[in-house]
Amino acid sequence: MANRSIEQVVETVPTSDGAGVRLSRSLGTPKLPVLDPFLMLDEFRSDDPGDYIAGFPAHPHRGFETVTVMLAGAMQHKDSTGNKGDLRPGGAQWMTAGRGIIHSEMPQQVDGLMWGFQLWVNLPARDKMTAPRYQDIDPSEIPVVSRPNANVRVMAGVVDDVKGPIEGVATEPLLLDVTLQPGATIELAVPSTHNAFLYPFEGSGHFGSHPEPIERSHLVVTKRDGDSVAVRASEAGVRFLVVAGRPIGEPVARYGPFVMNTRGELEQAFADYRAGTFAQA
Repeated sequence: MANRSIEQVVETVPTSDGAGVRLSRSLGTPKLPVLDPFLMLDEFRSDDPGDYIAGFPAHPHRGFETVTVMLAGAMQHKDSTGNKGDLRPGGAQWMTAGRGIIHSEMPQQVDGLMWGFQLWVNLPARDKMTAPRYQDIDPSEIPVVSRPNANVRVMAGVVDDVKGPIEGVATEPLLLDVTLQPGATIELAVPSTHNAFLYPFEGSGHFGSHPEPIERSHLVVTKRDGDSVAVRASEAGVRFLVVAGRPIGEPVARYGPFVMNTRGELEQAFADYRAGTFAQA
């Protein structure tokens, strides 16, 4: 395998969303507006209830997918179609908003650590008006691949012939949660057709060709010049996400909770929402 080199390292910026939930955003900022097909990556991490307790009350989405990965704490989602589910530590959810959904994501705790990620993934034009669907993944459904001094939780894609439970996604994603012990190294296959990034969230490590160790709160964009990524953990060890997807290569018209291909389609989304026909469009 040929290891990918590093194109860009992006530091997170503090922001807030929902009803004031404090977040760190690394993708979807002026420094990195988009990495086709990925539109946004937020990390929420706090043991102060004031930072998260108001949650994400009912809000609409159309034209893309949201991915939530929980590390600590619990959230409940409900939507306009009657779906309801719980996200708990170690679990994940891949929601395809498609033609339209109104949903909420609310904390199921009043104190303690709330920690996780939300990733936005674009949909190709042919799928933007598809019916909404959820893939709620219980922690017990996520396989773990063990390598020397390393564990890899496979949420989507394949590692060592082990396939993750998330499937049927147009961008053929790879979504991994990797833990390396101090000083350990790992090489992971990434399709050469895919854009990819890595996101350390505990410890630090040497990522690809980057000369210095990279700590948490940084997103590492790889070049598409190889079919694998290589990481070596620092003395403290490192835990990181590996995210890759096939680029869509289409125009992006984006405003707030809607991601379409043209301004006209955006205007129609807002019109449908105001008319109360949004989720039935």
